[in-house]
Amino acid sequence: MVRKIEGATRIPVPGGKLIDEHVGRVNSGDEEISIAHMTAPPGWEEPAQTPAFTEYTVVLRGMVIVEHDGGRMEVAAGQSVVTSPGEKVRYSVGPEGAEYVAVCLPAFSPESAGRH
Repeated sequence: MVRKIEGATRIPVPGGKLIDEHVGRVNSGDEEISIAHMTAPPGWEEPAQTPAFTEYTVVLRGMVIVEHDGGRMEVAAGQSVVTSPGEKVRYSVGPEGAEYVAVCLPAFSPESAGRH
């Protein structure tokens, strides 16, 4: 079935980050996948998490910093990062902020994020 999604749903989060979910549990009712456009202000960071989903992140502008059990990774505009389920990660952004797209399989939910 072909579906057109008219627009994203803005999901409120603390710290000034904007999440516009295009596909996922909130906006389209999809539980298999979520696709969201993120804009994070300079210095934004979130708590560590051990998600129950694979997350694919494509950085469009700025830099996303991913801390994980193996170290720290800086992902710049034009680059991507993939994290696996059960892997402890912590996301933050560089001093210029960041804009990126995140795809989660299965779809993101607060319960499956495993935030610490």
